[in-house]
Amino acid sequence: MALYEHVYMARQDVTAQQVEALTEQLKGIIEANGGKIAKVEYWGVKSLAYRIKKNRKAHFTLMNIDAPAAAVAEMERQMRINEDVLRILTLRVDEHEEGQSAMLRKRDDADRDDRGERGERRGGGGRFDRGDRPDRGDRPDRGPRPPRAQDGFQAAGEL
Repeated sequence: MALYEHVYMARQDVTAQQVEALTEQLKGIIEANGGKIAKVEYWGVKSLAYRIKKNRKAHFTLMNIDAPAAAVAEMERQMRINEDVLRILTLRVDEHEEGQSAMLRKRDDADRDDRGERGERRGGGGRFDRGDRPDRGDRPDRGPRPPRAQDGFQAAGEL
């Protein structure tokens, strides 16, 4: 049997319980056709980069599948019929990722509150902090700056 990673997006107006029920239905299809689900991760509701079928957000779910190709094809067919499913993506992989997926690790990192006090910055940041740059001093290789126009616009000959 082949290994697959399958991600699907469900409409934002369905509940998390309905998404879980849909996942159970998909598990049943895979198991009925001789496969098994190794892992299921619900990633939650996330914003989409662009609208899909008038939806700006969607429920994301990842499934690691160990099943024959016919079982995955039947599952995808059922998902295309379901009007609550916006998009699907199934990839064949050499091995499943151990532990949490990158999406859940990213969410866990964001949940940790390791930020400093309000207004405190750690490296990088805005233009106000230029302590890492040396002072350039006078620039003798450049001539004086041309005068600026008073009204904010430059005439074509002044460029």
